[in-house]
Amino acid sequence: MKPSILALSAVVLAAAAPVRAQGATDAGEENRGTIIVVGHKATDDAEAQVRRTAGGADVVPYSDYADRSLVSLRDTLAFSPGVYTQPRFGQEVRISIRGSGLSRGFHMRGLTLLQDGIPINLADDNGDFQELEPIFFDHLEVYRGGNALRFGSGTLGGAINGVTPTGRDAPGLYLRGDFGSYNMVRGLASLGGVSGPADYWFGLSADSSDGDRDHAKRHSVRFNGNVGLKLSDIVSTRFYASVTHLKQQLPGALTATVALTAPRTGNFVSDQQRNIDSLRFQNRTTFDWGATTLNVALFANVKDLYHPIFQVIDQGSTDYGAMARLEHEAGPISFTLGGEIRRGSTRARQYVNVNAARGALTFDADQDARTANLYGEARIKATDWLTLIAGGIYADGLRKRTVRFSSTPTQDGRIAFNQFSPKFGLLIDASPDIQLFANYSRSAEFPGFGEVFQTVGTTSAFIGAIQPQRAWTAEVGTRGRKGWASWDIALYRADLRGEMLQHNTAAGLVPAATFNADRTIHQGVEASLSLEPVSWLRFRQVWQYSDFRFNGDTAFGNNRLPVIPRHVLRSEIRAGTEALHIAPNLEWVPQGPYADYANTTRTRGYALIGLSAGATVKEGIDLFLDVRNITGKKAIGDISAVLTATPSSAIYYPVERTAVYGGVRVRF
Repeated sequence: MKPSILALSAVVLAAAAPVRAQGATDAGEENRGTIIVVGHKATDDAEAQVRRTAGGADVVPYSDYADRSLVSLRDTLAFSPGVYTQPRFGQEVRISIRGSGLSRGFHMRGLTLLQDGIPINLADDNGDFQELEPIFFDHLEVYRGGNALRFGSGTLGGAINGVTPTGRDAPGLYLRGDFGSYNMVRGLASLGGVSGPADYWFGLSADSSDGDRDHAKRHSVRFNGNVGLKLSDIVSTRFYASVTHLKQQLPGALTATVALTAPRTGNFVSDQQRNIDSLRFQNRTTFDWGATTLNVALFANVKDLYHPIFQVIDQGSTDYGAMARLEHEAGPISFTLGGEIRRGSTRARQYVNVNAARGALTFDADQDARTANLYGEARIKATDWLTLIAGGIYADGLRKRTVRFSSTPTQDGRIAFNQFSPKFGLLIDASPDIQLFANYSRSAEFPGFGEVFQTVGTTSAFIGAIQPQRAWTAEVGTRGRKGWASWDIALYRADLRGEMLQHNTAAGLVPAATFNADRTIHQGVEASLSLEPVSWLRFRQVWQYSDFRFNGDTAFGNNRLPVIPRHVLRSEIRAGTEALHIAPNLEWVPQGPYADYANTTRTRGYALIGLSAGATVKEGIDLFLDVRNITGKKAIGDISAVLTATPSSAIYYPVERTAVYGGVRVRF
């Protein structure tokens, strides 16, 4: 371990020691003064909304992950039940709920991402999770499966909404600095305030790291801000802006042998990278009549993607849209009505990759997409303890490509989709602190450009036969608190038709292409348990059981689907108060997943031990420490699935290597 890291550890613990001797506030009287938000109202409102939801949902406040170095969404959602997040490298992470986008080895599919309730998915409904920067958020809202209907999501996985602070709940100047292993340096500065009917909040972050593998350097600069104006007692409006500049080298996948013996190894061939420059504007106007609220929003996103891989993928895209959501919460009947439309155009070019520079042009096309929906949900309080729920979402989509130039045979194409997905549920208030719930819902996911236009042999083909992925999902569960125990448990089963997988269904189609499987099953358990026997001690854990398999498939029978392991357990014991605390943590995968659809190759399980700690030096100044993979465990964390894996298959990504990060949070 580097001397500077040892020194950092010593500084954190030494600074904390006298603070504990002076006494501290109880853990229950959480000191939010040195995290990004000062007030509780936004989080409290979000948690109240969860309690009105008849299914799996939770709120992740900034305080839950403030002591971690925030590299990716994995660092914020590790203890959100049912969310599978697995780092690949840098800020690249596989994120899936209930097996959503299981076969997608890049970007993200099957989830709706939002910022402040406004969707940020692209117009073809695929998403870039890098657009959500967790260091800026007050909290994240996770609605799993059909429970995300209130956000206009009809996907298998559901929705994740990142909520940024405002000047009213995060006034003043806030600074945060992180540094540590692999030359990682990260900083955040935010400023919030109120001026009469107006308020403002602005945040600027910068990040740089060599990465824990060769050819994994990254750096980013991000801005996020909003300005709100209260126009009357009823009407308020808020303007948002975000800017992202991200450069990330890609170390690539490894064979199993290299991943387990030399995980630092990276791929320098062709200097592969993923670089993003994006600019996003949003406006949300709220009409608040007390029990009834109407939100109307406009949004636009301009993005440049420079992505040297097998070729240089050079895309410039413009996405824009509008949404409206009416919510009524009063009396025995409450409801949500909403709709949105997203349109986008992309100039998609490809060049020969000459060490990350553009060579000869090989492809040039215009891509146009539209995704739109209308949705509604009614909640009827039949008795004091029983609420009945019914709703549905109608969605349609369009994907179109017009080729300007191609050096190989290429097809234009246009395809449209539409689906209606109903939902039914019930919510039982067994006591003031205990709820039971059940729901039955349909989901539909439309193919994006990557599924509609695929490479078949030497031809960039239009796959007009590709169909939306459909599923019926049944869910039962409970959440609540009893004494010093609290829990959130959901059991689900989804019967899928046409799941989009990397699945060779016909002669001549390459394994990397995505096609509809026949029948598959996704079923499992999403469970979290927190025990707080005394104010200074908390034990929390999440267990995710994922039984994903084919259902009588012609080629694969009842084989298990690859990539996601059956069991994942994460545990943490936090001892201490806000003045001084330490929290050892464990991630345990008893048995690794299969790497292929043929179920010939399975990775080994693993256990990763980590630790976080925090201390208050004095009012307004906190130090924190984040140690990962303390034992230096070598294991495989993520996989790019193939039909049949062999020892030479370079499809594996190692788990994070040992790292120590630390830093300081200051509020003025």
